[in-house]
Amino acid sequence: MTPAAADKTAPFPFLDLKVQFASIREEVLTAVTTVLESQQFILGPEVKLFEQEITAKLGAKHAIGCASGTDALILALMAAGIGPGDEVITTPFSFIATAGSIFQLGVKPVFVDIDPVTFNLDPKNIESAITAKTKAIMPVHLFGLPADLAPILAIAKSKNLFVVEDAAQAIGSRYNGRFAGTIGDFGCFSFFPSKNLGAAGDGGLIATNDPAMAERLLMLRVHGSKQKYFHELHGVNSRLDALQAAILRVKLRHLDAWAAGRANRAHRYRQLFEQAGLSPFITPPPVPPSAYHHVYNQFTIRAQRRDELKDHLTKSNIPCEIYYPLCLHLQKALSTLNYRPSQFPIAESTSHQVLSLPIFPELTDAQQNSVVCSIQNFYLPK
Repeated sequence: MTPAAADKTAPFPFLDLKVQFASIREEVLTAVTTVLESQQFILGPEVKLFEQEITAKLGAKHAIGCASGTDALILALMAAGIGPGDEVITTPFSFIATAGSIFQLGVKPVFVDIDPVTFNLDPKNIESAITAKTKAIMPVHLFGLPADLAPILAIAKSKNLFVVEDAAQAIGSRYNGRFAGTIGDFGCFSFFPSKNLGAAGDGGLIATNDPAMAERLLMLRVHGSKQKYFHELHGVNSRLDALQAAILRVKLRHLDAWAAGRANRAHRYRQLFEQAGLSPFITPPPVPPSAYHHVYNQFTIRAQRRDELKDHLTKSNIPCEIYYPLCLHLQKALSTLNYRPSQFPIAESTSHQVLSLPIFPELTDAQQNSVVCSIQNFYLPK
C-alpha cells in the first residue's frame, strides 16, 4: 500500500455513534416510548428484564444494575466489606475510576506494573505487593482484552483475597471460554456511551455468582434498604434508569455483531500496517492467544515519536486519542499516596507511546485507508 493508494475521505469522528443509532433507530424509539408511556423511570420492570437478559448472556448468576461503571466498582468493594485502612492491588495504567473508586472509600490503591504486551496488570508483580492490609486485587481488562486471570485467581485464593474485575471496557470478551466479569468475585461494567454496549448516558452493572453478595448489592444501591424506609446497611443512591435499561436491552441484541465488526476492522488494520511497511515504527495490538477473546473497545498501538504522530494525524483530519497520557500513580488527585516517577517503568513508558485509532463496526475501508496512509506519510514520506 502506498500513500497514493488511499481513498479520499471527508473528516470523520473517532467513534461514530450516529451511524450506529441510525441502524437501530426504530427499535430504540419504540423501547423509549414504552418507558415514557409507563412513567416508571426508577428501576422497575425494564431494569429487571435487562438484568435477567444480561445475566443469561454472560452466564453469571446475578447482575445488578447501577448508575455508572465507577459506582459498580465502589459498590463491589462495599459489598465485600472493604473500607478505611484496607488495601487493594491494581494497575497504574487505566482510567482514574479504577483507583478513584478504591480511594473514595478510604482504601489505599497499591499499584503494580503492567505487562508490556497486553498493557494489563502483570501477575508476576502481585505477590510482592501483598501485605496484611490487602483485601482484594482489581485487574482491569484494558481496551477489551482480558487480563491473565488464572494466576491472579490462584494468588487471591491462596491469600484469601477478593478479585474485583474492572470489565468496563470489555463486555463480551472471554478468558478460557468464560466471559470477562464473571470469573472473579465481582465483575464491574460501564455503559458509558462510547463503550461497546453503551447507554444514552451513564449506567453500570455488577455481576457476581455469590447470592449473598448479590443481595447486599441490591440493598447497597438503594441506600442499604430492602424494605422502603428501613435501612440495614449504609448504602448509596446508584440506580440504573429504566430508560437506559430499555435502550441497553435493544443494543444487547446487537452486541455480538458489533464485536465481530470491530474484530474485522482490527484484522484489517494489521494487514494494512504490514502492507505499508510500518512494522519498524508502530506495534499494533497482537493477535491474542486462543485463551483470550478481544472485543477492541479501543485499538491501541505503540508508536515511535507518538506525540509528533498525533499532531500529524490531527492536522490531517484523522481522529485519534491517547489512553492514557499520565499514569494513575502520578495523578495529582492521588498525590497523597506518595508514589514517585519511574516507580512503574513499563506503565510510564507505555503512557508515552500509546495511541488509539478509530475502531467501530461501521468504520469504512476508505476511512481505514486514510488512517493508515496518513501514518505512512508521517514515517515514510515521499
